[in-house]
Amino acid sequence: MAGADTELAEKIQSDVPHAARIWNYWMGGKDNFQADRAAGDAVAEVYPEIVVMAQQSRRFLVRAVRHLAAEAGIRQFLDIGTGLPTMQNTHAVAQQIAPESRIVYVDNDPMVLVHARALLTSTTSEGVTTYVPADYHDPEAILAEAARTLDFDQPIAVMYMGVMGYEPDLDVVRSIVGRTMNATASGSYLVLWDGTDTSPSVVAGAERLAQSGGVPYILRSPEELATCFEGLTMVEPGLVPIPLWHSDDPKDEGIDAYGAVGRKP
Repeated sequence: MAGADTELAEKIQSDVPHAARIWNYWMGGKDNFQADRAAGDAVAEVYPEIVVMAQQSRRFLVRAVRHLAAEAGIRQFLDIGTGLPTMQNTHAVAQQIAPESRIVYVDNDPMVLVHARALLTSTTSEGVTTYVPADYHDPEAILAEAARTLDFDQPIAVMYMGVMGYEPDLDVVRSIVGRTMNATASGSYLVLWDGTDTSPSVVAGAERLAQSGGVPYILRSPEELATCFEGLTMVEPGLVPIPLWHSDDPKDEGIDAYGAVGRKP
């Protein structure tokens, strides 16, 4: 195992801005390098709200998982494109409510895989937390590996949390989501949020990210994101700015990131 970790660590390029590490920086984490902080600061110069978006994205995840575990009775979660572990990860939230919950994390990033050990050692004795190294462009491979842990004859919550902007073609995004959800049972859920092109400043921030050497991120309209939920029944209040989805703070305001939870009939 140590050899595998060493091999993965050697693939990490600390001098090249990296999406997961930049996001970690915006969230206040410590798993980032100077190149990541420089790129993150460059974006924040033109779009200071990116830090709020990072923080609100985690709050949205927590509220969505809590709702699914406590209100919808979901006990299986497939978190695709999980990124670096931070605080209140999916398994921690779900297993606090239902210790028997089973969670599969998916990512194809070497640095994320190195940090996956922390996720795998913090699960409950009743539940299961596993990690699949895979790219979301290959949902069939993800589903095959996830089936070792999850029962696809029972409802599953499939999660795409702020990751679909790395795929420039919306039709490809819809295909990935559709192929994944088609494999799940009735009563399963899709949880998805992403950045939206709903202000000039966020568009400028995305442009600055690409100029700083980061992987370009495609911002889409809320209407485009809504097409990923076709055939599903939206949980109220539907597709909204993520701070407003089941908000637990009256001071929350809309931002340039929309999300929703949809149920498979």
